[in-house]
Amino acid sequence: MAVVGQHHSQDGKHHHHKIGHKHGEGFVIDMHAYASKIRGWNPTFKVSLATVLLILCIALNNPYVSVAVLIAMAYLTMVKGGLSVNEYLSVLMIPIAFILLGTLAIAIEFSFDPIGQYHLHCGFFYIYTSQEKLKEMIFLILKVFAAVSALQMMTLSTPSSEIISVMRKAHVPKLIIELMNIIYRYIFILLDVYSKMKNSADSRQGYCDFKTSCYTFGGIAGNMLIISLKKANAYYDAMEARCYDGEIIFLEEEKKFEINQIIMAVIFVAVLFLLWGFTK
Repeated sequence: MAVVGQHHSQDGKHHHHKIGHKHGEGFVIDMHAYASKIRGWNPTFKVSLATVLLILCIALNNPYVSVAVLIAMAYLTMVKGGLSVNEYLSVLMIPIAFILLGTLAIAIEFSFDPIGQYHLHCGFFYIYTSQEKLKEMIFLILKVFAAVSALQMMTLSTPSSEIISVMRKAHVPKLIIELMNIIYRYIFILLDVYSKMKNSADSRQGYCDFKTSCYTFGGIAGNMLIISLKKANAYYDAMEARCYDGEIIFLEEEKKFEINQIIMAVIFVAVLFLLWGFTK
């Protein structure tokens, strides 16, 4: 996400400048959520839609359904939500390593004999696969990406406080909600501390070679443990000073349900069922 600024020069023309950020630093997800054009939609509707689509992707187990969900969620997030293509793809690329590692284990097998439709000789053993295994891997990748895209639509357009509010309305145990809230915010505190320590070490040539990098990494890891304990105490003291009684309450903005959004969601779910029925 880039913050675009504008100023006037002496000749009266408009000049634009961009202030960018690096991924993984600070409240990037929350920044996207607060800047989304569909943030004004009812959070219960968005969470419910994402949950239903997630369940359908897993239950129907159909590649055409997965592709339809992928396209629809990309449309909501980028076209309706106003998120750029690069930012959306960068967020989706985060879980790709886990997805590929999990799916490759399904498609590739090992043997001491040259079996399977496709095999590669690696010394004393063979790596082999088949068209059926590759097809299964591709279908699984589509299903996982579709499920992830549904969740990304929710997180990239709904602030964490609203998601937690929806969970509270769903009567999720209060202990789980409070732990989620505190852990989620504390992760960003630690990420901010780590970013500052890393930049400080980098400015002092702490990563000039491999040996120095290992030493710097060990020093930062040790300091993070100490700082995390101090931050936890300071965090809890700050909540106690604000009359914390075991539940964090946020000022919530009332957002009404839009009938046309509900109708479109029902139609889309019906289309997914029809697509599944004609292609199974």
